[in-house]
Formats: sequence, C-alpha cells, structure tokens
Amino acid sequence: MMCKPSAMPTDIHIIHNDCLLGMSQIPDNSIDLVVTSPPYNLGIQYDTYQDKADRASFIDWCLAWAAQVKRVMRDDASFFLNLGAAPKNPLLPHQLLLALAQTDDALFTLQNTFHWVKSISIKTRQGETISAGHFKPINSKRYVNDCHEYIFHLTQSGSVPLERRAAGVPYADKSNISRWSHTDGEDKRCRGNNWFLPYDTISSRDKDRPHPATFPIGLVEQCIRIHGKGEQTHLLDPFNGIGTSAIAAHRMHVASYTGFDIDAGYIATTHERLATEKNKPPELI
Repeated sequence: MMCKPSAMPTDIHIIHNDCLLGMSQIPDNSIDLVVTSPPYNLGIQYDTYQDKADRASFIDWCLAWAAQVKRVMRDDASFFLNLGAAPKNPLLPHQLLLALAQTDDALFTLQNTFHWVKSISIKTRQGETISAGHFKPINSKRYVNDCHEYIFHLTQSGSVPLERRAAGVPYADKSNISRWSHTDGEDKRCRGNNWFLPYDTISSRDKDRPHPATFPIGLVEQCIRIHGKGEQTHLLDPFNGIGTSAIAAHRMHVASYTGFDIDAGYIATTHERLATEKNKPPELI
C-alpha cells in the first residue's frame, strides 16, 4: 500500500525590518492572504514600538502600510485586519476602517466584519449558564468587561469568493443536512461572523508573556480556511510579533509565510516558537 505523501513544509521568512521597508521588496500581486493585528495606538507597552501617537498621525501611518498591503495583494486576495479598542477610546477601530474603506479614494472594500469573541457566557437548554474563554477584567463603575475585538475582512472588489463551510461548524439539528440542498449532504454549516476563539494557553496571557497583545493561532487558521486557497496560500503578516501567524502557516502547510517586525526580541521568540512547534508530535498540535 502506498502512503500518501506528506504536505510540503511552509517556506517561512521572518524578517527583522520595518514593514513599510520590508513590503517594498515584495513583488506586486503576489500575496493571497494578509492576516495582521497592528498596534492599536492605545498606549500598550511594547518592547520597542511607542504605541502612542496623535490620532491623525496614526491613521496616516496605517494608510501608508495599508497601501503597500494593497499593492502586494492579488486581485482575489483577502486582508483580515484585527483591531481592538479600549473603553475610553472605543471609536479607533471604526475611524481606521472608515479611512481604509469609506473615503473617495479608499484602498479597500469592507466585505465582512467578524467578531473575535474571547469570552462568552451562554445558557444551555437545561437552564445552566456556562462561561468559557478569558478576558482582562475591568474595574470600573462606567464600563463593562471588554470580551471581543473586530476582524475586518477587506478586499479590493468586495466580491472575493470564500469557502464559508471550510471554517464552519456541525449542525445542531442534523435534520437540516437532508432538508437543505446547499449542504450537499455534509454536516457542516457556515459559522457566521461570531468567532469564539479563546486565547492560547501559552504565555500570550501569562504574567511573563513575551508580547502584550497577541491573537490565538486558531484565528489565523480560521482566516486561512475561509479564504479557501489551502496549501497554495501565500500568507503575509506585516506585524509578525512573536510569530502567531507563522505558527498557523506551519500548521496549515501553506505555501509560504512572510512576517516583519522591528523588535529583535520578538523575532527571536518567533524562531524559538517555530523550533518548538516543528519538534512536536502531530497529535500534540
């Protein structure tokens, strides 16, 4: 019996450079998928970057690197932009989105808005309330705990086809499988625009975490699945951080990954994480 050949390893490039300079070296129309989370301009304590600028300067800077993102994207590429806010500063994600997608000379079209749900409480059919996930508690008489962030799906046309069920979930009511012709007999439906993705248990939320603002590996994996290019995907993260997107690229066996970061320490952590990941038995990934 012939064994199925294993997937080709991802061609991974982790580059210590400013993303504007780095992306200028990437050819036009060569990237299938961009997943990133830039600094939020909320005063987060990074090791190198100063996360505090006046609002206009910050948006101008975002427009500059986003123009490079647009240049390197293929016509049918997707750009998943993760943005969070602070209770005292709730409009920043929307102001940046408007600058990117709602001006007369807008770079992108907003095709979907996803909500990354970090923590949620639901009531079961039996009446029991179950809470899951993690969040940073807010000690305030004015604001409630902030348990979600935005993922804006930006494209050049607004009409990029997606593999909706590739990132889907099983039907709760199995009779729907045969009831609806669009299921093709498969027990999977579109997940919708609410993605419950708890933080990874590694140091991303621990006291000694090496980076103050990370997203889960599963978030990038979801973006890879729903964009639908599979192992042919050429993935870019202009703000590599400690390499969460690189880990997802490795796990999903995409064709290539390119990540930039100005912090040498974060680059070193990325290489350490990748080395650990590559040595894991498949059943532990």
